Amino acid sequence: MTTTKKKFKNRVCVIGLDGVPFGLLEHLARTGVMSSLGRIIDAGRLHRMKASLPEISSVSWTSFMTGTNPGTHGIFGFTDFKPKSYEIRFPNFNDVKAPVFWDILAEKGVRSVVINQPSTYPARPINGVLISGFVAVDLAKAVWPLELKDELEQTGYQIDIDTIKSRGNPGFLWQDLIKTFMGRQKALNMFWETDWDYFQLVLTGTDRLHHFFWNAGQDPRHPQHQNFLEYYRQIDRLISKIYGAFRKTAADEENIFFLSDHGFTGITQEVYLNAWLAKEKYLKFSKPQPNGFEDVSAKTRAFALDPNRIYFHHAKRFPNGTIRAAEAKILREEIARKLEKLEFEGKKVVRKVINTKEIYSGPYASAGPDLIVLSEPGFDMKGSIKRKEIFGRTPGLQGMHTWDDAFFLAKNDFGPDLQISDVAKIIMDRF
Repeated sequence: MTTTKKKFKNRVCVIGLDGVPFGLLEHLARTGVMSSLGRIIDAGRLHRMKASLPEISSVSWTSFMTGTNPGTHGIFGFTDFKPKSYEIRFPNFNDVKAPVFWDILAEKGVRSVVINQPSTYPARPINGVLISGFVAVDLAKAVWPLELKDELEQTGYQIDIDTIKSRGNPGFLWQDLIKTFMGRQKALNMFWETDWDYFQLVLTGTDRLHHFFWNAGQDPRHPQHQNFLEYYRQIDRLISKIYGAFRKTAADEENIFFLSDHGFTGITQEVYLNAWLAKEKYLKFSKPQPNGFEDVSAKTRAFALDPNRIYFHHAKRFPNGTIRAAEAKILREEIARKLEKLEFEGKKVVRKVINTKEIYSGPYASAGPDLIVLSEPGFDMKGSIKRKEIFGRTPGLQGMHTWDDAFFLAKNDFGPDLQISDVAKIIMDRF
């Protein structure tokens, strides 16, 4: 990556590290694994930041790029129910109800380059360049303008690692992580010298690494520990290059920011909410082995979707629903009270059951879940309808998302209670 001597006014750069928790980042910086980032931290302010609820990429990154909560932007998870139906669908970028900040900035003439932004598939027109990230499935629909696709393919650019093949295959995982990382660097080099005002690069390999090899990062004796650290050293070298290049081409070096979309921790147990709801008689199916939520009985009062969303069987929302407003209020208190007492081997499982009426605001708030089950660290909430037991593990998965230990790194202090939806305004204010 080269630089020019030209000075640009109001240039802003954002680097996203998907799923990197505050504590891990601080540790890697202080122990010298990420020495360049450590110097940036010393010169600025590392904030502990709250992610979205639920604490998953599709919701959190959408909150980041719209500056709003799910009740306004309309994305509540990787999956959702079709209206008046039990059928599951996968929301995409076209379902985002609020404008993203780079479109708002475009009205001022701001030209943006956004690389590997999750939850922007299919790519849509932008004043500049957009390369969609996870969960994009076709590069031809993940790039704007489309004519950039061939050039990206020639560099070996790929959207994500093969998560299925990577599970239980360490050799392939490391190979695919590096291949994907090299593709991000080549895309960075391709667009850095173009005419832009806002530049954003998101690295999602960190999230994949934590899901499959969280334990390797925590245990110095783990056979993959050095690979874990080396991956972060490569990220640190890339950050150093970007930071140095930005300082030479931007009028204000305070306009570079780093963030994650949620935190991470190790898994103690997965918690299957639908199994718990069934045991407590809130969920009943019309057949012993249900194929989907279309098999719920009319006697059902509540069911769950990944990762930690509980929906009441509302009469006005679902074809066979019976729950009305008065009962919903009682149900909220009853389920919350019971879940907050749930234990595993003497350990408290649920930190808090959150009434979404208290956290979601906007015209689409009623389309979301009724409750969010915020777990204690280590207890990974799941919405499977196939599991009969409340607790279990998925082979090959070691790490889970967390809510209140994402990070935001900036030159300035933005207060003690920063949320990811606050970042859009911080960026827009720089213009």
